[in-house]
Amino acid sequence: MAFRVIDTETCGLDGGVVEVASIDVENGQLFNPMSDLVNPDRAIGYEAMAIHHITEAMVEHKPRIAKVVGRYHGSQYYVAHNAAFDRRMLPEMHGQWICTLKLARKLYPGLKYGNQHLRYALNLTVTLPEGLYPHRALYDCYITAALLVKIMDDSGWSAAQMVALSNEATLVTTLKFGKYRGQLLEQVAKEDPGYLQWMLANLKDLSGDLRFSINHYLNQDAAAR
Repeated sequence: MAFRVIDTETCGLDGGVVEVASIDVENGQLFNPMSDLVNPDRAIGYEAMAIHHITEAMVEHKPRIAKVVGRYHGSQYYVAHNAAFDRRMLPEMHGQWICTLKLARKLYPGLKYGNQHLRYALNLTVTLPEGLYPHRALYDCYITAALLVKIMDDSGWSAAQMVALSNEATLVTTLKFGKYRGQLLEQVAKEDPGYLQWMLANLKDLSGDLRFSINHYLNQDAAAR
């Protein structure tokens, strides 16, 4: 059974794809790597640029995502580390999604879950082509593919089980954006519940995990009063 590991690099947390890449995994073997730089629909944020080092000049004459995304179609299973983000960036992908971030949290408790941290914490076997470096889409695909192989070997989970686990709501503890970025959701629910209620009402692209977590902490705080 083949899985397509996919990754995007963007203009920032709000989207705007600047690079997409994938690599296929079958029976523990990696094959068919693909990658494309993409001309986004907005300016690239400096914070994003500092991470992936993709500049405006590099994408100025590249095609839009709609022109290149078709060649990434055709897989029954798409795999990503924090799949909710990449799925939002690539709504055209209609296969089932597997999230290695969620699976790693379930299988390997007590770790940090960035894919680079997991690469070394789990002693992943990764053979990288020359010229790739962290936070470029194809590089991250190789790391995530190695993580997927490790998870499948250690867990024995089937594809259907991994999809089901990936779709379970996960409790998020920390806000990653907005005026309370980096702060604990539990504390924000106590000190400024109106802000979280505003997020639920107005930010339509919140991940399912974040909606679940905001409601959890708001209800927890209300019950404590």
